[in-house]
Amino acid sequence: MNNNKISIPPIKSQGIKTKLVPWIKSIIPSNFTGAWIEPFMGTGSVAFNISSQKAILCDTNPHLINFYSCIAASEITPEIVKKYLVYEGEKLLSIGENHYYFVRDRFNSHGSPLDFLFLNRAGFNGMIRFNRKGELNIPFCRKSHRFAQAYVTKIVNQVDFVSKLLKAKQFTFKCQDFSQTIQEATLNDIIYCDPPYIDRHVDYYNGWNEFYEKKLFENLLRFNGKFILSTWHHNDYRKNEYIDLLWSRFSVLTREHFYHVGGKEENRNPVIEALVTNFIAVEAEHHKKSFIQYTLLEKTVDYTVDNMELNRRA
Repeated sequence: MNNNKISIPPIKSQGIKTKLVPWIKSIIPSNFTGAWIEPFMGTGSVAFNISSQKAILCDTNPHLINFYSCIAASEITPEIVKKYLVYEGEKLLSIGENHYYFVRDRFNSHGSPLDFLFLNRAGFNGMIRFNRKGELNIPFCRKSHRFAQAYVTKIVNQVDFVSKLLKAKQFTFKCQDFSQTIQEATLNDIIYCDPPYIDRHVDYYNGWNEFYEKKLFENLLRFNGKFILSTWHHNDYRKNEYIDLLWSRFSVLTREHFYHVGGKEENRNPVIEALVTNFIAVEAEHHKKSFIQYTLLEKTVDYTVDNMELNRRA
C-alpha cells in the first residue's frame, strides 16, 4: 500500500477529514505503537489512511458502525456493492427522485447498510443528518443519473480499499458514547477526536452543543495518554470562543482551509482549522507552509430544493 496516497472512504460527509490526513499524520510521534482510537469515527477517513496496526473506531451513529462492521465481516463486499448500486441506480434513472424517497423510507424502517450507502451518495450536499426520531432526512440531490458506471466503479473501489485494509489490520468498531471510548483508552494509545464543530456543524446523529463540548474537554483533561483534537479556530466573521474558553490550555496548531459549503463560488469561505494536542507536536516544514483547498461538495450538482421536499423534512 502506498503510504503517501490518501484514499477516500465510501461514506461521505461534510466534515470529512481526507485532505487533513497528511497534517494529522505529520504530528504523530514516531515512537507511537499503541492503538489509534477515535470516539467520533465519522467516515473513517483519518483512521483508514493513517492505518495503525490496531484501531478502535467508535461513534454513536449505529448506521456508520454497522456499515463498516459489515465490510469487516465480509457481509458487504465490492461485488455485492456493485450489483446493488447498478440495480438501484437503474431504478433511480427510470423512476426518478421518487425512488430515492422509496429507498429512504425503506432504510428508515429496516436500516440496511447498503441503503445507507445509496442514500449517502445520492443525498443532498453529501450530508449525514437524522431527525429526532433517528430517521435519515436528507433530501435527494436532484440527479437521477447519479449512479453512472464511472461513479459506481469509484464507490466499489473505495469499498475494496477498506475491505483489504480491514483484512490486513486489526480494526474494531463500537457504537458507544465518546466518554466510554476515552475511558477505555490506555497510556500507549492515541485518541483522535473529530467531534462536530461547535457552532458550525448541526447534523451530528445526536446533536452537539456547549454541554457536549465541555464534557469532551473534561474527559480529555483527565486522560493521561496523548490526544489530538480537530476543531475550527476562526473564520473571516468570528472566532471559536471555545478555543480561549477551553482548548487554549493545550497546544493549538492552526492552518487555513477553504470549505465549499455550497455549489456556488460565492459560498466558499476560508476557515482556520485547529489541531489541539496535549503533547509537543512538531510539524514538518512542508506541512507548515502548505495550503489545502478542501472541497466538500460536488460543484456540478443542482442543489435546488422544491417546496414539496421542504415539507418532507419536517
